[in-house]
Amino acid sequence: MTPQPLIAVHNVELSSQWYQHVLALKSGHGGTEYEQLLNEQGEMVLQLHQWQAHHHPYLGKPNQLKGNGVLLWFQTKYFDALVQRLQIHQVNILEQPKVNLNANHREVWFKDPDGYIIVVAGAYGDI
Repeated sequence: MTPQPLIAVHNVELSSQWYQHVLALKSGHGGTEYEQLLNEQGEMVLQLHQWQAHHHPYLGKPNQLKGNGVLLWFQTKYFDALVQRLQIHQVNILEQPKVNLNANHREVWFKDPDGYIIVVAGAYGDI
């Protein structure tokens, strides 16, 4: 089994571009209503869905807090490059890059344009 989280966003195309620039993901679908974002191996790691595209009763409500109780957590081999992209794109960083001794890696916490909280961690032992 492989996780493939889906988040609802206000503008699929803009969110897709943001994730491509910031997380170095690639478009696997494209479009105004739905997008699949792929890692460098071509595996889908995130789906974007436009809030009003069509009825999904459990998708949530666009005017409520995004992702309450959920973090979008990614791991990368290229932590330093990610931190540079965060700075270049002036991302809203919640917790600067730090060492998490419990997990034995580095991590950084930030928000995407829709307000979802993202954590990107380096590989295990990357401290």
